[in-house]
Amino acid sequence: MGGWQLEVFRMAVYISFPVGLFYFFNQPSFFENWMMEKRASLFPPQDPNASKILEDFKEKQELRRENKMIAAYNAKKESS
Repeated sequence: MGGWQLEVFRMAVYISFPVGLFYFFNQPSFFENWMMEKRASLFPPQDPNASKILEDFKEKQELRRENKMIAAYNAKKESS
């Protein structure tokens, strides 16, 4: 067998290999370019025109709901 020196070497490799991989792969610079590309593809910049269309739609829906509620209230008030 190899003796205690071989066992110490093996133990050092067993411990340092995962620690070294953890250190290398958890560096922010390693992921920075990849994350910026992924973020840009998943969350593209908002189009101001699309936001305006959405806001107009929301306002129209609120007005429509409000008018329905007023009509229902008036109908209930007249029937009473």
